[in-house]
Amino acid sequence: MEILRDFREWLAADVGVSSLTQANLIKSILIVLVLFLVRLVVLKLICRKLEDLRARYQWQKTTLYVTVIISLMVLGNIWFAGFESLTTYLGLLSAGLAIALKDPLVNIVAWGFILWRRPFQVGDRVQIGEVSGDVIDLRIFQFSLMEIGNWVEADQSTGRIVHVNNGLVFTSSLANFSKGFSYIWDELPVVVTFESDWKKAKEILWKVVRDQTSDLSAEAERSLRKAAGKFMIFYKNLTPIVYTQVDDIGVRLTMRFLCEPRRRRSAEEKIWEAVLDAFAVEDSIDFAYPTQRFYHNVQEGKPGARATPIKLGMDV
Repeated sequence: MEILRDFREWLAADVGVSSLTQANLIKSILIVLVLFLVRLVVLKLICRKLEDLRARYQWQKTTLYVTVIISLMVLGNIWFAGFESLTTYLGLLSAGLAIALKDPLVNIVAWGFILWRRPFQVGDRVQIGEVSGDVIDLRIFQFSLMEIGNWVEADQSTGRIVHVNNGLVFTSSLANFSKGFSYIWDELPVVVTFESDWKKAKEILWKVVRDQTSDLSAEAERSLRKAAGKFMIFYKNLTPIVYTQVDDIGVRLTMRFLCEPRRRRSAEEKIWEAVLDAFAVEDSIDFAYPTQRFYHNVQEGKPGARATPIKLGMDV
């Protein structure tokens, strides 16, 4: 105690820290320590009974925010008790923040918007601006994504963690793959030659995509009914379909089907393998690919449209 008294006297005499300031500083440290110790005890008791990682994460974040808010309120009452009114303190504080901390303030407001409106939450797959990924963390200034796409095809993870400012939710378009209707439409084009039996090829493709995605139809209908209660989503047909289109190199048959966002690549792989196996045994169907062909109108053209050979001193 004597050492502490000497230290306080040294602060008052040499450093110029008054007794009131010293007392407020000691109170502040003790209050912060007590609040965070209470948070640790609460987390230990709760997490002991929780096995869901997402629920644990939510409890950790919620208790942290509550602890910080309570700490700021108590510390403000200690250090700014000399102000004539709370209105004066808040006015000075807000003016300073608005001028010096414009961008961080926008991020804080956006953080509150995300917590209140919930355009996404941890675990959702989203795209904001040019960045896509799975939300793995949400903080007061930024949220973090496990990036997908970029140089990796079919929306698979790149392994990079991208930190995005919360304020982008006010200035950039946000797409949520997981919220509402939890399936996406995917398309796979298959091009066969003009000489192929395209009608038979279309029937084969329809059977393949139907067999590979039939287990999703019931789940998709339930998800659609649930989403229709909140969003104006109306799909009359959730079954797969094959569209026909003529390209420069052949007949394009496009398979359109539902799939889960995180299983897009595996779904495409199964469909492609089934298509390759089915076409391999069909002599009347060939895949089309870019080739170069020379057309001789005299020999290959229609009889009435064939060009007449020109005589240049010799028979052609």
